[in-house]
Amino acid sequence: MFDGGDIWTPILLTIRLAAATTLILLILGTPLAWWLARSTARWKEIVGTLVALPLVLPPTVLGFYLLIALGPEGLGGLLGLRTLAFSFEGLVIGSVIYSMPFVVQPIRNAFEAIGDRPLEVAATLRASPLDRFRTIALPLALPGFLTGAVLGFAHTVGEFGVVLMIGGSIPGETKVLSVAIYDYVETLHWAEAHVLAGGMLVFSFLVILAMTLFGRRIGQPQP
Repeated sequence: MFDGGDIWTPILLTIRLAAATTLILLILGTPLAWWLARSTARWKEIVGTLVALPLVLPPTVLGFYLLIALGPEGLGGLLGLRTLAFSFEGLVIGSVIYSMPFVVQPIRNAFEAIGDRPLEVAATLRASPLDRFRTIALPLALPGFLTGAVLGFAHTVGEFGVVLMIGGSIPGETKVLSVAIYDYVETLHWAEAHVLAGGMLVFSFLVILAMTLFGRRIGQPQP
């Protein structure tokens, strides 16, 4: 029998997790993307590779090492906590790491597409580096920020392997949408699984459609 009340808890928890992850990634990822786009350091691509690693690393592998890192012998112990695993805070940390390339890479690409000329012109007008970044780079890179925010949010919503490894299935704390679907299927609650899975399907379709239309719109020449 379908229980509509229970499905809202993982939905709201997932939205909360995705929103927190996206906000943190925009704050932390912007200076990182700027450095990757503008730096001439020889080892910057090593950093870029580390950022992109979750794209190819199996989620269970990343989740396994995060589980160790967030445990009492890792970050949890350093913060005086028993563990950060199996907590919402642990999910946020894991989601930030796992979704990082989906936010940082579009912003980096947008910064690189600006080129040197606009910044050089601003420099000749005695604009400080901060002013150049704030008034030139950020507005021109806005499409990259929008793309990164949408992809980061959507990717966090669809996480499964990492969040299951480091969070388990604690209702109201770590049981997000993907884990809830798994639990419903495992316990033969097909109606609830259909509702959540169907919602995820529609959400994914709308995200891809919106990104496609947005990409075409910004690619059109302005009159």
